[in-house]
Amino acid sequence: MAPYQPAPEPTAAGERFAVLDPATGEAFDEAPDQRAQELDAAVHRAHEAWRSWRTDPAARAAALLAAADAVEAAGPELAPLLTQEQGKPLTESYAEIARTAARLRWFAASAPETRTIADGRAVHSEIRWRSLGPVAAVVPWNFPLQLASAKFAPALAAGNTVVLKPSPFTPLATRLLGSVLSAALPEGVLTVITGREPLGALLASHPGIRHVTFTGSVPTGRSVAAGAASGLARVTLELGGNDAAILLDDVDVERIADRLFWAAFRNCGQVCMAVKRVYAPARLHGRVVEALAERAKAVVVGAGLDEGTELGPLNNAAQLARVERYTARALAGGAGAAAGGHRLDRPGYFHAPTVLTDVPPDSPVVTEEQFGPVLPVLPYGSVDEAVEAANATRFGLGGSVWGTDLDRAEAVAGRLECGTAWINHHAELSLAQPFAGVKESGVGVAGGPWGLYGNLSPFVVHRPQEDRS
Repeated sequence: MAPYQPAPEPTAAGERFAVLDPATGEAFDEAPDQRAQELDAAVHRAHEAWRSWRTDPAARAAALLAAADAVEAAGPELAPLLTQEQGKPLTESYAEIARTAARLRWFAASAPETRTIADGRAVHSEIRWRSLGPVAAVVPWNFPLQLASAKFAPALAAGNTVVLKPSPFTPLATRLLGSVLSAALPEGVLTVITGREPLGALLASHPGIRHVTFTGSVPTGRSVAAGAASGLARVTLELGGNDAAILLDDVDVERIADRLFWAAFRNCGQVCMAVKRVYAPARLHGRVVEALAERAKAVVVGAGLDEGTELGPLNNAAQLARVERYTARALAGGAGAAAGGHRLDRPGYFHAPTVLTDVPPDSPVVTEEQFGPVLPVLPYGSVDEAVEAANATRFGLGGSVWGTDLDRAEAVAGRLECGTAWINHHAELSLAQPFAGVKESGVGVAGGPWGLYGNLSPFVVHRPQEDRS
């Protein structure tokens, strides 16, 4: 592939945009609003760096290990900044940083396997693997660092270079992460660019990009795929979910209530694979609602930097408005709020942790991805009915089944139309496992060796077993 040549025009300078603290709704800093010329320059640097980065797997592994050490050492700087721009409690920001370092180490120890094809012919056929070139990583605002590393760690380990664009709601911690990583990685191997649209669209459709990895909404994912198609770039899309949790009639409600609550409300419900709907047997429905509502009323809501905060604000005003709209529509349709049901009367983007009951099954808070601290709990009469309802959406990221008979729970889990099914827990992932959705929840596979091979292209060499010269 011929290297992309950037436009000769000078880059724009001095243009910036405000970054808001979701706990106050006020600006606390600014980030560069970069444009097409700066994007061109970043992609060109990525091409130039790729020439040498792809050639030495041992050097790549050493660099990724050094990068992991650097990320951990920078935790005291990264975590408060991440909390201030994203909103999550400080302990969760530290956990995100730890996960970022762990993923770098995991992929530093990963390498593709050369394979031999034995098909009966007098030919030795060997499958080797080659990197793709510059990779675009477009990252959302709910887990800026963790999702960035989920994209750049396997791409870099495979010998690619990366141009990383964070959400304009959370650019600062990612910019700092890029600065931290620059001490361990060669120049141009990982470049962070920040800016408002159309920067993301320009990156996805850039002719110098060979693989586009994106996490975000379905409509934006479609646009990203269309942009990538213009250059026939590979795409990996994680487009969210509407995960259902099915509680069986032998479930111990009190025993699982804490796990179920945090599976839905962690990061203020802003998790693609969070529990977003609960289906409970009709005879247990009241107990489930009561147990979840009790925890929703007791959880400490506040600014992420405040000591003792368990649940922070939503990240931005648009997301708060979406959650309010879905909640109001459910209540107007006959639902009741066993806890919450409204935004909190304070500065910032706070919504009360909400547990809804008597929700119409066709309400958007059930059928769509609300992505906030609102959880509908719906009764069912039979397991078949619960499975049918759980599968009756356009999403298929994850799901879970809860009960004391593990064999029975596993059998029910096997009927869920999703990429990952959990039993008696939810939204827990190993670095070694694949992560993928079905239906509109995504295209391609991230995680584990599948994530590594998704950043590689097979190269087949045929050699005769005897001299044919």
